[in-house]
Amino acid sequence: MTSAGMAQVRERWRIGVHARALVILTAVLIAFGLAVLYSASAYVAVTDGRPGTYYLVRQLSGLLVGIVVFMIAAKVDAERWRKWAWPIMGITLLLMLVIVLPFTTSFAPRIHGSRRFLFGASLQPSELGKFAVVIWTAMLAVKKGEQLRRLTKGLLPFVVVIGTLALLAWLEPDLSVVVMYGFLTSVVLFAAGARVGHFLFLGTTAILVLWNSVENLQYAVLRMTTFFDPGTAPGQDEWQLFQSLVAVGSGGVLGRGFGEGRQQLGFVPFGYNDFIASTVGEEFGFVGITLLVLLFAAFAALGFAIARQARSPFLKLVAVGLTATTVVTAYLHIAVAIGLLPTTGLTLPFVSFGRSNLVLSLFLTGVLVNIGSARERVYGVGATDPTVRRPA
Repeated sequence: MTSAGMAQVRERWRIGVHARALVILTAVLIAFGLAVLYSASAYVAVTDGRPGTYYLVRQLSGLLVGIVVFMIAAKVDAERWRKWAWPIMGITLLLMLVIVLPFTTSFAPRIHGSRRFLFGASLQPSELGKFAVVIWTAMLAVKKGEQLRRLTKGLLPFVVVIGTLALLAWLEPDLSVVVMYGFLTSVVLFAAGARVGHFLFLGTTAILVLWNSVENLQYAVLRMTTFFDPGTAPGQDEWQLFQSLVAVGSGGVLGRGFGEGRQQLGFVPFGYNDFIASTVGEEFGFVGITLLVLLFAAFAALGFAIARQARSPFLKLVAVGLTATTVVTAYLHIAVAIGLLPTTGLTLPFVSFGRSNLVLSLFLTGVLVNIGSARERVYGVGATDPTVRRPA
């Protein structure tokens, strides 16, 4: 090869089959989500004196940011997150602490009874916390190796750090995030080879502590009461779930049709966010809900396939954790909307309104895409042509 040809060398990421399919699936979910969001939010926006496209436009602005973040995440070597795990966890802990401090209400206001956002509703640190939990847990699990099977030296550091993060989320309060942090930590540690007996011990302890905490939070008690015995719960606390069930039930098998739903006419509180799956059920029926379940099942299959082919043990654990983050959140949201679980406040990834959540979901997907890609070096004139692969 000539010196001129050798000078034309470029390294790039060649996206794998599973990662490519994941990109297409994500695009489908986003397109579907934008349509459902507009249908679910137009009436609410108009009644608030805003254009019918108000929430859609705001979501599109988040989508633009999310696409940029996705492209960056897909190009950055995911192995780098291993050395960035502690800084990201530290930043997350600091932001979560700032939210719950009593003298920070000017830029961390209380919204609907809880403090979960910074600067109005533009930044939700607990969403970043999901990513921090996954990469930090994966990093430390790989570092500990066989020590992970010991309770004190193995699992205790995870309990301390993740427990602190969960405590800050509880103080917001946001119990659904507390449970999610614990679940994601357990998933990554289980995939890393931690002992099942330790999970049972820590899980039982966590349930006892969480139950005592729940008793001190009236809204959580009312939600649990509504779920287990709706007839004895106060009317205002069962209203959201009741109207969601009415929406899903009235959709039947095929639904009322796009834009023909009635429950989003102010009947379902936050029907464009916490209960957007009820809009899917009403307008697209049982078929629509089933389609959502299958789409996220496909997301799980692709994510776990990427994990199996990951370049390192760290990336394998990260892929498992990130896949679980998206898929479990989606299934919990759907389960709440159809009355299988108590109200949690978890959004539906790629579908529910929320720019922080959308950007995070695209970022996590971008990291998964990078894990599912392989670095290759292109020489000569092909270095400027992305369709040319290096000869074997």
